[in-house]
Amino acid sequence: MTYQLIQRHKQDCKTPKEVIDSLESEFGYLFDPCPSVRNFDGLNIEWDKLTYVNPPYSNIPIWLEKAKNEMEKGNCKTIIFLLPVDTSTKWFHNYILGKAEIRFIKGRLRFTENKPAPFASMIVIFKRKKL
Repeated sequence: MTYQLIQRHKQDCKTPKEVIDSLESEFGYLFDPCPSVRNFDGLNIEWDKLTYVNPPYSNIPIWLEKAKNEMEKGNCKTIIFLLPVDTSTKWFHNYILGKAEIRFIKGRLRFTENKPAPFASMIVIFKRKKL
């Protein structure tokens, strides 16, 4: 997958309901700092103990850095991301590999207009380690 492919994908797609339903049945209610509401800036608020993030794919690293900071501050116990699969990126190696649980989604998600995404997706789960 190329970065340009992700860049061309619509940046404000809602997470498919079946993905949210599955995650909430496993983890409970999920706070979403990236709702599809204009004028809401999830980067400048404190996140909840259990947070779900489907960030704009044009700037994934800034959201992963925010997650890291929220964990370090102790604000979050678990942060779950929906991300495109791209193991060739720096953000995958710097923030995810060896630091989070990765669940690859079988097939392509259908975000809008019931058309499959042009890339594979993954669920990435960060859990705060107990001291």
